[in-house]
Amino acid sequence: GKRTEGGTWGMNREADVGDRKATAADEKARDARDSEAEAGIDKDKPLYVISVAAELVDMHPQTLRLYERKGLIEPSRSAGKTRLYSQRNIEQLREIRRLTQELGVNLAGVEEIIKLRRRLDELQSGMENRISNLQLRLKDHLEIMRRQALPPGSDEGEDEEPQEG
Repeated sequence: GKRTEGGTWGMNREADVGDRKATAADEKARDARDSEAEAGIDKDKPLYVISVAAELVDMHPQTLRLYERKGLIEPSRSAGKTRLYSQRNIEQLREIRRLTQELGVNLAGVEEIIKLRRRLDELQSGMENRISNLQLRLKDHLEIMRRQALPPGSDEGEDEEPQEG
């Protein structure tokens, strides 16, 4: 692909080889994301104007506008209607670039992948809530059964056995 000062357009060396292992840069980015999450950095805070965002993701500003028109990304707007991109938007744009340039997915495919991922996240969240609910109910039922199984007047929590001495 076309090479720019800020990086490469197109596939990287590992993608050319067909190898999907994480590169050192990927690991560094992941570590940075992990430490950001631990530090409580708000990934949804609007920070970057379109020119800065475009440079960060190695794309043309018009490409970012196109992705917004297609509904692939939703930057915030300032009071003066200026687009402001968050760190989460930057990550989304990098993922769109990876899908289109490294994996050869067209924008219709990217749209579908994004919809499916959102749906998957909703389903996973619902499933996690259901699991938590079931765990609480199970815990309550076990507690009720424990109380029913113990004779009245016995001390529930004490497991003291006579000492042999």
